Amino acid sequence: MNGPIDPAAFFDPATHSFARVAVAVPRCRVADPAFNAEQSVALLQQAAREGAALVLFPELGLSAYTCDDLFHQRAVLDGCEAALARIVDASAGVPTVAVVGLPLRVDHSLFNCAAVVQRGKLLGIVPKTYLPNYGEFYEARQFNPADHAQSAAVQLLGQTVPFGAGLLFEAEDVANFKFHVEICEDLWVPIPPSSYAALGGATLLLNLSASNITVGKSAYRHALAEAQSARCLAAYLYSSAGQGESTTDLAWDGQALICENGQLLAESARFAADSHFISADVDLERLARERLRQTSFGQSAARHGEQLATLRAVRFELGLAPAPQALLRRTVERYPYVPANAASRDARCHEVYNIQVQGLTQRLSASGIRKVVIGISGGLDSTHALLVCARTMDSLGLPRSNILGVTMPGYATSPRTLDQAHRLMRAIGVEAREIDIRPSCEQMLKDLGHPHAAGEKQYDITFENVQAGERTSKLFRLANFNDAIVVGTGDLSELALGWCTYGVGDHMSHYNVNASVPKTLVKHLVRWVAESETALVTDAQVLLDILGTEISPELVPGDAAGQPGQSTESHIGPYDLHDFFLYYILRFGFAPSKVAYLAHAAWHDAALGAWPEGEHVQRQAYDLATIKQHLRTFLFRFFKTSQFKRSCVPNAPKVGSGGSLSPRGDWRAPSDSEATVWLDELARIPDA
Repeated sequence: MNGPIDPAAFFDPATHSFARVAVAVPRCRVADPAFNAEQSVALLQQAAREGAALVLFPELGLSAYTCDDLFHQRAVLDGCEAALARIVDASAGVPTVAVVGLPLRVDHSLFNCAAVVQRGKLLGIVPKTYLPNYGEFYEARQFNPADHAQSAAVQLLGQTVPFGAGLLFEAEDVANFKFHVEICEDLWVPIPPSSYAALGGATLLLNLSASNITVGKSAYRHALAEAQSARCLAAYLYSSAGQGESTTDLAWDGQALICENGQLLAESARFAADSHFISADVDLERLARERLRQTSFGQSAARHGEQLATLRAVRFELGLAPAPQALLRRTVERYPYVPANAASRDARCHEVYNIQVQGLTQRLSASGIRKVVIGISGGLDSTHALLVCARTMDSLGLPRSNILGVTMPGYATSPRTLDQAHRLMRAIGVEAREIDIRPSCEQMLKDLGHPHAAGEKQYDITFENVQAGERTSKLFRLANFNDAIVVGTGDLSELALGWCTYGVGDHMSHYNVNASVPKTLVKHLVRWVAESETALVTDAQVLLDILGTEISPELVPGDAAGQPGQSTESHIGPYDLHDFFLYYILRFGFAPSKVAYLAHAAWHDAALGAWPEGEHVQRQAYDLATIKQHLRTFLFRFFKTSQFKRSCVPNAPKVGSGGSLSPRGDWRAPSDSEATVWLDELARIPDA
C-alpha cells in the first residue's frame, strides 16, 4: 500500500488526473500580426496564471482568417512568422502549451497551420487537412491541404520542427495527457482526422476554427463538438474567430467550447467585444477508463492499424507546479442520477417511468398474466412501484383493480405509514387489502423458540426477518391464488448496500421494476408524479406526505408517540452520499480517494453549486471526515458483504447509463471477494 496522501496534494485537482485546459478568443485586426500576437500573449499569460496546461487559439489567429488574397503578400507572411517568434519568446519559462494559427510557407506551398508552442520551443506544426471551397469559403485559392506537403519537418525560427497532420503531442510527466490538433473543416467531414488520433491514444482533441456565424450554426457546432467528443471518448476543445475579423460579407461570434465525452464543460459568451478565454478541468482518468470499459474502442483501433501507423509522437514535459488550493473547475453534480435543471429532470423522470412501464408491460404480455400483486408499506419504493403498475395497466387497457395492493402491518408499523398505504391505494384505484401479519409471526417465533414468544422484548435480526419473510410468503401465495405475479419494490441503492433481506420482498419477486433506480431518483420520480402526472392519482397530497416520511424498515417497535424505532439513514448513512459513491464506483471504477475528492468538491459547502430546482431538499454539507466515514461503510458493504444478494436478483429493466447491479447485465462479481484494497486506499485519504 502506498503511504498517506499529503493533505495539500489531496486537494490538488492534478492528483486526481484532472488537467486544466483553456480556449481563447482574442480580439484581432486583419493583416496586423503584431497586434494579434500581443493579444494572444496576454491571454497565454493569463491562462498560465490560472494553471492551464494548454490554451487553444482560433484558426489563422495571427493573421486573421479574412485576409483573402493578402495571404499571398510577403509582408503579411513575414509578419506572421515574426508574431510567432513573439509568442515563442513569451512562452519561455511558461509550462502552458499554446496552440496558435497562422499561414506558413513550406516546400513552395502555403499551408493553413497550427503551431504548438511551449517553454520557448516549437513542438510541432500541424497543417489543415481539408480545405473548404464552397459557399463563402475559398481556401483552395490560397492554401494547400496537408497531404500535399513533401516535408515531415521544417526549419522555423532556428528550430527543426516536426510538420504534419498526424502529430500526437504527449506529456511524459502527466498520464493520459496526449493531444491532437485539427483545423476547422477537418471536423466537418465524415471521418475527421481526430478520429484516428483518438484511436491512436489522444485524449484531448483540439480544433482551431474561424467559422463565421449564421443562423443556427452555433447549435450545429455544439452538436459536432459534443458528438465527436462522445464518439472518440475524448475531450474536444473548439475555438472560433471573434471580434475584429472582416465583416465585408460575414459576421463572427467568437464561440469557444470545451466538451468531454459528449458533455459540455464550458462555453464562452458569444459576440464579446474584448479578448477572453474559458477554462475547465478535464478528467483524463475518466476518459481512459471509458476507453478501457468500452472494448469496441480497442477493436476499432485494431481495425485501423494502417491509418494509425502514420501517426507520429511528439513528447514533451509539462512540469506544472502543484496547485493544492485550486478549486476544481468543472461542475460535480451532488445528485449524479438526478439532473439539477427542472426541465431536464422532468424529461428524465418521464423516460424512466416509460422504461419501467415498458418492461412490466412486456413481462405481462409475454406471460399472458393480467394481474399483479404488490406489497404497499406507505414508504417511497413501494409507492413508486405502484405508480408504475398503475400506468402499466392503463397502457394495457386493463382496469387498475387488476392490481392487488396489500398492506401488511406488523409489530412496528406506524399509524402514519399504515394510513399512507391505504390513502395511496385509494388514490390509485387498486384492489386494496390489509393483512395483519402478527398472528402468523407469533406462530413462527413460537416454532423457533424465540424469546419473544415467551414475552421477552428481544428485537434481533430473527425478529425482524420473521416479519419480512411472512410478508413475502403472503405476497407469493396471493399471486398464486389470483393468477398474478409479484412486483418487486427494492431499489438500486438498497442492492448496492445489501440493505435488503435475502429472499424476501425487497430482494425477491417475480419481476422488479425498481432494481436499477437509485433512492435519490425514486424521491424525484414520486414528486414528479405529484406535481405533473395528476391523472395517475386522485390525491397528490398523499405522495407529498410519503416524501416527508423518514425512511425506516419499521421492523422494531417505535415509541408511544408513534415515532419509528429505526432510521435507515441513521444506521447506514445518507443515501445522498451513497448514491454519489455508487455512481462513480460502479460507472467509472474510480479509486476511493478520487471518489472522496469528488464528493468533497460537490458537498463540502451547501452554498456552492446547483441544487435541484424547485425541490424542497435539505441544503446539507459534508466535510471530508464525514465523507470518509460513510464511504468506508459503502465500500465494506458493497465489496465485502452484499454481492451474494445481487447474484440472484429477479429480472428488472435497466433504466440508466449509470449502471445496474444485475448479474446478467452490468455487474458480475464473486460473492466472496475482499474489500481490502478499497479500504486500504481509503485509509490514505487525509481527514481534512
